[in-house]
Amino acid sequence: MHIVLTLVFVLLAGALLLAFVRLARGPSLPDRVIALDLMSMIIAGMIATYVVWMGQPVLLDAVTVMAVISFFGTVALARYLERRPTDED
Repeated sequence: MHIVLTLVFVLLAGALLLAFVRLARGPSLPDRVIALDLMSMIIAGMIATYVVWMGQPVLLDAVTVMAVISFFGTVALARYLERRPTDED
């Protein structure tokens, strides 16, 4: 069981690194917003894996709150990008 959970942590850490590269490189603002949302979901997955490993179900509430706040932040940024004026010459 510990081998599987260790593998999950390693894979999630790799995914987090790749998402960070996308966040840093862009090329556009929507790409960065999606990368940031993906990073928050990966971190939520890491916390959930930690919950399974250590048997601390109280942390699942924190994961749920973090996921909801991240979702609303992504929706707010998408609405902002939708309404912002475009450069049409």
